Amino acid sequence: MASSPLGRPTRGTTGTNRLRRNDRWIAASPAFRRADDPLVIDLGFGASGVTAFELATRLQRVRADAEVHGLEIDPARVATANEQLREVQAGSTPFSPGLRVSFARGGFEVPLPAGRRPAVIRAMNVLRQYDESDVAGAWSAMAGRLAPEGLLVEGTCDEIGRVASWVDVDQGGAPLRFTISLRLADLEHPSIVAERLPKALIHRNVPGERVHALLVDLDREWSRAAGLSTFGATQRFLAAVGALRDQGWPVLGGKSRWRLGELTLPWSAVAPLP
Repeated sequence: MASSPLGRPTRGTTGTNRLRRNDRWIAASPAFRRADDPLVIDLGFGASGVTAFELATRLQRVRADAEVHGLEIDPARVATANEQLREVQAGSTPFSPGLRVSFARGGFEVPLPAGRRPAVIRAMNVLRQYDESDVAGAWSAMAGRLAPEGLLVEGTCDEIGRVASWVDVDQGGAPLRFTISLRLADLEHPSIVAERLPKALIHRNVPGERVHALLVDLDREWSRAAGLSTFGATQRFLAAVGALRDQGWPVLGGKSRWRLGELTLPWSAVAPLP
């Protein structure tokens, strides 16, 4: 347990299924799947331990030995989560009593016993309350606790988990990839994600910046593909992303990810200009 956790207590809501898109991303990541110790940190889990229980449930479908450790600065939130954990273990919730989940007090220093190092650290909706100038230091502090080949996933989503974006950061604190993840049904325009960009990008959605150009181009191709709505929003998104790639945007992944409403690019494609 950390005596002086680094950071500030998280604020806002902790909704059921709010982080499902991010859970799915972590479950598919090589950093998790290939890890010698598949320990995943849910940093800043919030007012309830539900995000940790959900993450563990999804990860254990991929690896039965997956473990989730939730960290919060506020000791009252840790106490609440541990009480919820006792209810889970007693079999009085929809979650499996055998979930490998624990909770403790901690922040960006990611305290762990016995020198363990996590395969993945997830920090969603944590840095929104910070200044952009704080981001690199927070990334570095968290990423420095990762296992070799580990991954930090930092980003933001809306209250019900339909709009999300995040950055993959390597063990050295360097950003690798940027991902947008959207619920496609009833989507009016993809640039709605502008409201939920990671702190490193949210103030850069202005003309002349790369992330702004991406969202402008994505909205344009979404509009151009409107005729495909007859066949469903998924087909429309596939066409829009395919058009972006044809224009030279370095889109990563393939249709299996695009069908999920995901668009991933190298960080260099959206990185803030100096």
